[in-house]
Amino acid sequence: MYTTFSSSTKGSDEDQKVYCQPCDLDGPRLPAHGYCVDCKEHLCENCFTVHKKQRPSRHHTLLDKNSMPQTISSVSLHGSQPDNLTKPCPKHMKEMIKFYCQNHETLLCSVCVTLEHTGTSCKVNYIPNISGQVINSKEHQDILKAMDTITEKCRKKSEDVKKITAKSTSSLTDVLADIKKFRKEINKRLDELEKQAENAAKTIQQENNKNLKTIETTCNDVTKSLKASSDTIKHLNTSKQADKLFVELKLAEKMIKDYEKRVHHLAAYDVKEYNFIQNEAISTLLDKERSLGTFSGQTSHQGKICVKTSKDEGRCWITGMTLLTPDLLIITDYNNKAVKMVDTRSQSVIDHMQQDTKPWGVTSVNSTELAVTLPDKKIIQFISVSSNKLKKEKNSKG
Repeated sequence: MYTTFSSSTKGSDEDQKVYCQPCDLDGPRLPAHGYCVDCKEHLCENCFTVHKKQRPSRHHTLLDKNSMPQTISSVSLHGSQPDNLTKPCPKHMKEMIKFYCQNHETLLCSVCVTLEHTGTSCKVNYIPNISGQVINSKEHQDILKAMDTITEKCRKKSEDVKKITAKSTSSLTDVLADIKKFRKEINKRLDELEKQAENAAKTIQQENNKNLKTIETTCNDVTKSLKASSDTIKHLNTSKQADKLFVELKLAEKMIKDYEKRVHHLAAYDVKEYNFIQNEAISTLLDKERSLGTFSGQTSHQGKICVKTSKDEGRCWITGMTLLTPDLLIITDYNNKAVKMVDTRSQSVIDHMQQDTKPWGVTSVNSTELAVTLPDKKIIQFISVSSNKLKKEKNSKG
């Protein structure tokens, strides 16, 4: 609907004329020479000329005097309310966003337009002049649809996170139980070795005690017998009992020979002094090893990782994998006779070790060593890991 804009009483010839709306606000009333479709305003000849030259309006659609509406739109009288544009410019917080550059697809304030979008390549529009087309537009529908899509993805991702969290928590419970079980097994084995060492020491001590007792008993018996014989010989000699003394001396000679043999044989009863020499393999174990074990399992990374390399001749067939560290995944490619190291962060193969036979399984021995099974050769190939590189080590027959 269009109405005639006039400040005079309705009905006069002057009131039926169309005047320049910008000038009518604070200047002399001048007849309209044209019309701006974008601004929805009638313009006098001077405003019409200036409108074509000013950068913010040079691309507006202008109608000449013959094509312009002959009445003033009620929409033009009221226009867009400036209060509707209340979003502050992120670069110039005191300025409100009022313009849009189509070339850069950027919202602008008046300062942005003046400082950054004065080039001929910029097509700057005043937002109230172009905003009407977005109501129920395809852009409006597409943006809402995109928002719903992202929201749905986030919802699914949140559900996945809950499931992964539950699995991770369960894994932690199982791993802690396994660690404690392994520690108990180590303690049990150490207790067994300790008991074994104690029993060995006690056995040596018992043997020593037995030998010492034999030596002590023998020496006591010899000493006692010799003293008795010696006393008898002394008595018979003093009392001049020659016959009896003769017999006793002969018996004493035989006794001395027997006792010399018995004392000589006492040397065979070895009494050992002993000390404990620790097992070097066990004593250096904790110095060499840096952990009770390693962790293997599936990473929570979701998505696909391409493990094919330029060295591969055929289709990849992954028959084994182990997570060496949270970021390093080791895989065996059976078809291409290869062991590969994958960086899960960059999702790429960072090292490739060719084998002369097809590998099957892989496991981590520790944080720097792997064991790969080669079933065709019936051997286990050990591989060391250093600076994200794979290196062959000794192998073992299966």
